[in-house]
Amino acid sequence: MSDTLTKVTELIRDLFYDYHGPVTRELTALEVPQWDSLGHVQLMVSVEQSFGVRFSTAEIRKFANLGDLIDAIDKKKGGR
Repeated sequence: MSDTLTKVTELIRDLFYDYHGPVTRELTALEVPQWDSLGHVQLMVSVEQSFGVRFSTAEIRKFANLGDLIDAIDKKKGGR
């Protein structure tokens, strides 16, 4: 598990505390009951604060799954 995925997993577990399933690169909002539109905004704010990155609305709309988010974080942090 990458450092980014590990940190994002912690954010997801804190925010969506009722979700006990696996957190993988393939995870989507449809699989997490609490991950609604408000939850999505809260997750993105948490990610931006935790990693010191900013995403435009257009970038966020392109994320099809958690892997896309992780790749975008790594790219902005210079990891890819």
